[in-house]
Amino acid sequence: MISLEIVIFYIISIVLIFGFMEGVAWFLHKYVMHGFGWYLHEDHHRYTKGRFEKNDVFGLFFSIISFILIFTGFLGGFDIRFPIGVGVACYGIGYFLVHDVFFHKRIKIKYKPKSNYMKRVLNAHTIHHQKSKPHKGICFGFLFASKKYAVSY
Repeated sequence: MISLEIVIFYIISIVLIFGFMEGVAWFLHKYVMHGFGWYLHEDHHRYTKGRFEKNDVFGLFFSIISFILIFTGFLGGFDIRFPIGVGVACYGIGYFLVHDVFFHKRIKIKYKPKSNYMKRVLNAHTIHHQKSKPHKGICFGFLFASKKYAVSY
């Protein structure tokens, strides 16, 4: 049986890893996706007819990392790899919903943001797509955007 202290530690770990992943995603977006990995990210910045993009390799990579951490953490008796993997997976779910569903509408839903947070994040991503090129750009975050990108519509 897992103690309450361990459960609380795991919840805190998951939340911290979730937050940490925004920094990892920002760094990788700026220096890898808009750097030497541009050949995979490039099709994300232009219209493509297919359902998938080369850019999806990045999401697949983190899905595999998350799965390995969760699985090996489970096999290791729910050691620290388990909450780390869950934190990465939770970030991936948030990224998928905000970026792929709400912004890029890769799954067709009727969504109009009501919260200032979502308006700000979606506006920052719009600006990113308008002004960012290989090896330069702005607004590299995925789930956080500065208040300077606040809009009202």
